[in-house]
Amino acid sequence: MAQQILISTVRILFLLLLQALVVSRMNLFDGLILPWVYIFGILMLPLSMPSWGIMLSAFAVGIGMDYLSGPMGLHASSCLVIGLVLPWMRRILAPREGYDSTQKPTVQKMGLPWYLTYAGAVTLAHHAWFFIVEVFRTSDLGYQLIKILLSSVLTLILMTIGQYLIYNSKN
Repeated sequence: MAQQILISTVRILFLLLLQALVVSRMNLFDGLILPWVYIFGILMLPLSMPSWGIMLSAFAVGIGMDYLSGPMGLHASSCLVIGLVLPWMRRILAPREGYDSTQKPTVQKMGLPWYLTYAGAVTLAHHAWFFIVEVFRTSDLGYQLIKILLSSVLTLILMTIGQYLIYNSKN
């Protein structure tokens, strides 16, 4: 368990730095598409982690991202949405016999349809909260919905590619 915590911590720190130093500086379609790849670290938390641990970890990741890129509180609240949705999605998508305590939420272990549903729903919830709270007005609702959808799709694609780069079929 201590090894899983260390691996998750290193992964999250790497993703926070990658997001703050590289991905956040990309300007795709004049800001229409903003991938938030740092949430990949939260999605990869062990399946055996309790809900309170997920919430605490998600909040810490959000505060870290707020510190690196601001505005304070926006990423933290968006990550708390992940902390709320993640255990719920894990319960909905759980196999009939339940998860193995050592099982990881990877494409290789759970399958691509499971991962796309799991990561897609959580990513969509995070992005919807983030972009709606960021603007906090309904005058540009159509533009915001397109931004949420396109950003979620690109984030999901990048996280799925990350799955194939990090984990091989033997792991």
